[in-house]
Amino acid sequence: MVCTGAILTLLLFILAIMFLLKKGNSWSNSSRNLPPGPTIIPILGNLHMMDLKKPFKTMIEWSKEYGPIFRIKLGFQEMVVLTGYETVKEALVNQADAFAERASVPFFEDVAKGFGLVFSHGENWKVMRRFTLSTLREHGMGKRIIEDKITEECSVLTKTMEIYAGKPFDVTTILTAAVSNIIVSILFGERYEYEDTKFIKLVKINSENIRLSGSPAILLYNLFPKLGFLLTTPKLMIKNQKELHDFTQIILKEYSQDLDENDQRNLIKSFLLRQREENMNIKNDGYFCNENLIGLVYDLFGAGTETMANTLSWSILLMMKYPEIQSKVQEEIAKEIGVRQPRTEDRTKLPYTDAVIHEVQRFADIVPTNLPHATTMDVTFKGFFIPKGMYILPLLTSVLHDESQWEKPHEFYPEHFLDSEGKFVKRDAFMPFSAGQRVCAGENLAKMELFLFFTNLLQKFTFHPPPGTSKDDLDLTPVVGLTFTPMAYKTCAVLC
Repeated sequence: MVCTGAILTLLLFILAIMFLLKKGNSWSNSSRNLPPGPTIIPILGNLHMMDLKKPFKTMIEWSKEYGPIFRIKLGFQEMVVLTGYETVKEALVNQADAFAERASVPFFEDVAKGFGLVFSHGENWKVMRRFTLSTLREHGMGKRIIEDKITEECSVLTKTMEIYAGKPFDVTTILTAAVSNIIVSILFGERYEYEDTKFIKLVKINSENIRLSGSPAILLYNLFPKLGFLLTTPKLMIKNQKELHDFTQIILKEYSQDLDENDQRNLIKSFLLRQREENMNIKNDGYFCNENLIGLVYDLFGAGTETMANTLSWSILLMMKYPEIQSKVQEEIAKEIGVRQPRTEDRTKLPYTDAVIHEVQRFADIVPTNLPHATTMDVTFKGFFIPKGMYILPLLTSVLHDESQWEKPHEFYPEHFLDSEGKFVKRDAFMPFSAGQRVCAGENLAKMELFLFFTNLLQKFTFHPPPGTSKDDLDLTPVVGLTFTPMAYKTCAVLC
């Protein structure tokens, strides 16, 4: 107890010193019209009022009191929170240039150092995004070449599930391996067997890092980075990332030794060839460096694996929870496709199936808080003044559950995406990939993957809870991290 008390006293002393040394915020004494918000206290700001495990829930409650635009302070970090479809759309789409920067998040600044795509800034981000989009298109995003890879992976996945012969198994592990193979084939030009120990380890540490990214420990690190040495979670994440870094370095070394300009079968080779071209250019700006490549690989591998696997895992859990919806999907697939393998052009023939896929994404709410943005200039937004460089948090969960946009926002209801005649309809408030300039670079690839994996699985199998478990026993409460994941569950995949 004495030791714990001493540590607590030391911690409070350090925080007090940091508070006294902290410079005043550029807008704290401004006479301009600032967004309202809850009363702050020294050092903690509004942190003492926040649910650290589910901060978005506290923010939703604040929005009911202060409106769709409000400001808060967590530790020394001041931020503006945007909630609801109309507000988020106005910022990210209608005023996209003003809200296009990525906020500086201490842990990710320490780890990524501004390289890669997700947490990069300014011109570096623009160059990496242009390269990523053009290279993904070159390697088949939205085209037949990548569709063939996905359908082949679907065949491997369904054959693997058949091995369980209708007995209970953990579906998440092989789903993650399957979808990871798609982005891996684009990055590295190869796929791995689901039993490959090296591959399994990489997938697991990637999932662990994404889960830990949303933990209270990382939130505290980001609010009080100088106290990070007291926390073990950041150290574990850095250790995990080093393993991914070392793995990528081995591949870079291998490819660099045998670089053929006529062989650009993967993103890494395309980047290295561009790097060689830039190195020969006297105006080389240095963007095509190894640090950016490693950051890019890490970002695409992480995003292309975790969010896809989570969404598919949610889809199977929801099909078990709502067997009547599962049956309707299977009936539509059987009627319109039969036994041949589904293709992307079948989407228009399957409006109910397409609606279910979209509703899974909306209901699952994979990235509830979104990744933080920052303003690129002083901006007047809906009557409020927001200064350049302000940390902006556009809450995607508030869009996907906006009561003004969805008939049954808190229920799983595929009819959200169907008209009175049963035809599929797009909804403007459907923003699982965010929106504007920072929208997910792999959105089109993700849509293709979701459709093909889901239809292939539902064509082959009916998913049931394990014996002794009813649909009412299935818990839809998410495990909260940087992303929402389902609680661990098992399923029985019975051949149709």
